[in-house]
Amino acid sequence: MYLLFTKTLKYVIFTQMKKINLGLIGLGTVGAGVLKIFDKNKALIENKLGVSLDIKKIADLDIKTPRGVEIDPKKLTVNAEDIISDPDIEIVISLVGGIHPEQEFILKSLKNKKHVVTANKALLAKCGKEIFDTAFENNVRICFEASVGGGIPLIRSLGEGLAANRIQSIFGIVNGTANFILTKMRDEKKNFKAALNQARELGYAEADPTLDIEGIDTAHKLCILSSMAFGQPIPLEKIFCEGISHINSFDIEYAEEFGFCIKLLAIAKDTEKGIEVRVHPTMLPKEYMLSSVDGVFNAV
Repeated sequence: MYLLFTKTLKYVIFTQMKKINLGLIGLGTVGAGVLKIFDKNKALIENKLGVSLDIKKIADLDIKTPRGVEIDPKKLTVNAEDIISDPDIEIVISLVGGIHPEQEFILKSLKNKKHVVTANKALLAKCGKEIFDTAFENNVRICFEASVGGGIPLIRSLGEGLAANRIQSIFGIVNGTANFILTKMRDEKKNFKAALNQARELGYAEADPTLDIEGIDTAHKLCILSSMAFGQPIPLEKIFCEGISHINSFDIEYAEEFGFCIKLLAIAKDTEKGIEVRVHPTMLPKEYMLSSVDGVFNAV
């Protein structure tokens, strides 16, 4: 999980700090997952970075429900302000989700000269300019590797490794839920509803799967990727977006007959007329690289 905040930690190390205090806001599924992996890999991370790490405080409205991870009760608080205003906490990991109040948590943390880590692609897609401007004004970092592609190091690759390259286009499968559904419809001949229900049972789909199946989550991620790739803000509302809820078994069957498979793609191109960005189901030849990306896996 160190991919979430390694870059920020290295930045802080250069200030010759021997110990780094972290604050975690949001103790849902993702937040609890961060704690589990942090506990498991703490020694490994500290050894690689050469500093001592401590999650000093953890904030959530519900601090009573068991999370499947051991937590010191003294570190728990129901007030995010206890983290945001704590002068000893250098990095805030904000995993609340949604727009509000996470936007306010992040902006106030940045203004308090704290580095921030977030996985909130919807917030960055809608309010990214204000957040990045605030980080720049306060000489701190906003890190968001986990917002796109899960464990794939896309953000750092675009921001650093490919910084000298002119990127002409992006094609990607960046929503595991939609990809899982389409894979089950093809391989197991399930109809859309049955495949969606299976995704729910396995925990891949939310109770309300609208963001995933209507392409909205994919559009959020494409907004971030294309803005970084092409060096200019891409308004979320300008992205053409079509989901997979209308795909039926006949579509899958006929695509198969002609040697194609259907994938929900995020597509961005730098054209002579400007930046073209769109999300929609796409028929891909079976020999095409992205055609072999199945289940909940992503690829760009």
